[in-house]
Amino acid sequence: MEGYVKLPVIYMRGGTSKGAYIDIADLPADTKSRDACILSLYGSPDKRQIDGIGGADPLTSKVALVGKSQRTGIDVDYTFGYVGIEEAVVDYEGNCGNMSAGVGVFAIMRGLVTPVEPETVVRIYNTNTDKVIEAHIPVKNGEPSVLGEFAIDGVPGTASKIILYFKDPAGSKTGALLPTGQVKNEITLADGRTISVSLVDAATPAIFVRADALGYIGTELPADIESDPQGLLNILEEIRHKGAVMMGLVDTLESASPAVPKVCMVASAQSYLTVDGREIESDSIDLVARTKALKVIHKAYAVTGGICTATAALIPGTVVNEIVSERAKASHTVVLGHPSGSFSFSIDIKHDGSDYVLYKAGVARTARPIMEGFAYVTV
Repeated sequence: MEGYVKLPVIYMRGGTSKGAYIDIADLPADTKSRDACILSLYGSPDKRQIDGIGGADPLTSKVALVGKSQRTGIDVDYTFGYVGIEEAVVDYEGNCGNMSAGVGVFAIMRGLVTPVEPETVVRIYNTNTDKVIEAHIPVKNGEPSVLGEFAIDGVPGTASKIILYFKDPAGSKTGALLPTGQVKNEITLADGRTISVSLVDAATPAIFVRADALGYIGTELPADIESDPQGLLNILEEIRHKGAVMMGLVDTLESASPAVPKVCMVASAQSYLTVDGREIESDSIDLVARTKALKVIHKAYAVTGGICTATAALIPGTVVNEIVSERAKASHTVVLGHPSGSFSFSIDIKHDGSDYVLYKAGVARTARPIMEGFAYVTV
């Protein structure tokens, strides 16, 4: 077709996100041309993304670039990108743990990894964070087995359980678990208030603030926050930008990435209703948390953000540790209550006498291919 090229794509749901998985060998080597190709695929910039596959939502405007790795002991290299909706930009600053759940499935489907039954372990090098993810993929008859009985909140129905282990996830972007060297810091807001925050970098950098420090309960749903007359969404963004500078990620407030760091509002465990009207009982979770997804509030919770939240919960003195349940502190399994339900993380962290060592973080997800074929894109 004149003016277009055919791009091989597997369109897949990974966790509570969705997007195109592409073999990086099928994209232009030049980064500018590559990003132009991805923007064409998603129909960006356009708030409806009507001329592409983007769903006009941060959770469905994501891309995974995967290729055979030349690194020792690694199967595939994986680069995650947030595809701008109204902006002509692909942001590669951080990883998406939900999209990571589909990388092993894609690698097996595309022949980048030899399948082994009943489970294939795919070792993934994430280029965004320079960290390794170990994905355990169920396999049957030489193909990923995506049908199963495991459910995750935020996704209807059930599927096969995919276990992800994020190895040595501390310092993903800043080089340190505690980028400022402190478990707690102070931020002065534009309205004159000074609040306590904790800055932690585990799988992704994040700034944590207690909901009650801002005058909120913590169980507010995305629609409540986005329509809040007091401007909570803008306050969270202000905290995020100031935290980015404090972490050393950027030099100025204006230069902060729209995706990294994350900002998370936390509160003690309490009962609340999800976006679909289900009740989450306080004794089934260890804390409640809300985080941003680009310009809006995440309808569920990011995997990497969840790892960072759960890790922060286990470091004495952080604002998250102040409100997390004693049960989580003892078990090192932290269950977060988010707008669509709950999310459990297993954190292997130890104190070596002078510092904390974060060995790995485990999480269960699901993924499934939705469509495979060619997309017509301009370059």
